Amino acid sequence: MKPAQFGKVAVLLGGKSAEREVSLMSGGAVLEALRRGGVDAHGFDPQLRGFDQLIAEHFDRAFIALHGRYGEDGTMQGALEQIGLPYTGSGVMASALAMDKWRTKLIWQQVGIPTPASLLVNKSSDVDAVVKQLGLPLIVKPVHEGSTIGLTKVTHSDQMRAAIDAALQHDAYVLAETFIQGKELTASILGEQVLPLIHIVPAGEMYDYNAKYVSDQTKYHCPSGLPAALEAKIQGIALQAFKIVGCRGWGRVDVMLDAQDNPWLLEVNTSPGMTSHSLVPMAAKAAGISFDQLVLRILELIDAV
Repeated sequence: MKPAQFGKVAVLLGGKSAEREVSLMSGGAVLEALRRGGVDAHGFDPQLRGFDQLIAEHFDRAFIALHGRYGEDGTMQGALEQIGLPYTGSGVMASALAMDKWRTKLIWQQVGIPTPASLLVNKSSDVDAVVKQLGLPLIVKPVHEGSTIGLTKVTHSDQMRAAIDAALQHDAYVLAETFIQGKELTASILGEQVLPLIHIVPAGEMYDYNAKYVSDQTKYHCPSGLPAALEAKIQGIALQAFKIVGCRGWGRVDVMLDAQDNPWLLEVNTSPGMTSHSLVPMAAKAAGISFDQLVLRILELIDAV
């Protein structure tokens, strides 16, 4: 499509989730790229401006660069549906479902998609029973947060209470999940295409918030270095997992590969980061797609719905 065909585009950024700062970086990068491409794009922060202003400005499309709750969880998608404003990424149901790590895993388990064993936990949980069932180490994390916010790796049972309390600061629902030791991978999806896998190697023990957004020590291998047949297998499973949740347009599926080369799917991101450290732009570059081309392609995918 030619830039003029997109019309007036709102880049939704910021918002009021715990991932606001990351969203501001993502949205800023998207906004600059769209403008470089000749698109009539305007930043719009729902935290600072009311929905009446979004309606009053007569936008033709919305590029959702919001992360976390109130932007990635179906609430913004539902509001945009109500006013008839076409938007990027997954719809209401898929966005809400993918934001809920626990229910996503339940669906994957039903159709045979491999995902680590897990349990919902709370302050009254029998932590010894949880550890006995899931083993150690394990991961404790909020069900409805991203960017590893509130996440703790537990290596001893006496760490469980503090880990649950840390997660409860961000969510009323907390997931304890078997930790998969191995390679951390991510599969970026653009339409029907699964982009080259990225093998992530953090400098520290965990690929946490600092490793994602601050540190320059994290290593990203793209191409991943995996055998072609194994990479194709993981890409196929990731696309299946993406579609079974009802996702569309673009997104990212996070995967762990164990020592026996078995993939274990962790979660779906329906509005992935678009910062200088972000993974979808990195995978797109490996596929010969520049950042500016990527954002235009994501806008074009609105018409593929």
